[in-house]
Amino acid sequence: MRLKNKVAIVTGAGSGFGEGIAIRFAQEGCKVVVNDINVEAGERVARDINAAGGEARFIQADVARDADVARLVRSVLEHFGRLHIVVNNAGTTHRNRPMLEVTEEEFDRIYAVNVKSLYLSAKHVVPRFRSQGGGCFITIASTGGVRPRPGLTWYNGSKGAAITISRSMAVELAPAKIRVNCINPVAGETGLLAEFMGGADTAEIRAKFIASIPLGRLSVPLDIANAALFLASDEAEFITGACLEVDGGRCV
Repeated sequence: MRLKNKVAIVTGAGSGFGEGIAIRFAQEGCKVVVNDINVEAGERVARDINAAGGEARFIQADVARDADVARLVRSVLEHFGRLHIVVNNAGTTHRNRPMLEVTEEEFDRIYAVNVKSLYLSAKHVVPRFRSQGGGCFITIASTGGVRPRPGLTWYNGSKGAAITISRSMAVELAPAKIRVNCINPVAGETGLLAEFMGGADTAEIRAKFIASIPLGRLSVPLDIANAALFLASDEAEFITGACLEVDGGRCV
């Protein structure tokens, strides 16, 4: 098992990419902390993992709130006694529409969840990783951060920031043997898909999105989970600062 005896936090793991990552990690022997703001969804994922023979624990926390992240990390260490991997997956967006129609409240929430959360996870996890001689962060960013789609300007900007922050962290933290990598998914089968499409998930709009992806389909959670599994494993011990596009060729 590729993650045997390791402990991971996966944020936003109550659905979508995060759920896929949590399940895949557990299948490879990882003890998984399922984090989400949605209690019902997070508890369901943890329950499903445990029922399948894995080991998971749900902890509710808002990744954009300092006190919540501090409690999340503290709870993990109290329960498991160690932490090896943090997958910063939780994210949000505004509906696809002209940039000046996005409200200030929406803008603030997007940057709090997609960007500030990286600062908070680093604040509370890096000291632990330093003291134990290393660790691994994985940021789930987006192809929107490197090849933006119209109508998602502020979301795209937040993901561009996430990519730059992750790469800068990789360089700064490398002497402490802390690896930081990014995954950039193309639009996928998650709860945010309708928002990316402007609020309506129709066959016509899907066809337009799929037409921009050379391999001819949207991403699915398992695509992202398998990439995250590799980056979290010891097989990737010499990889840091990488941004892996899992996009069916979208960014070529």
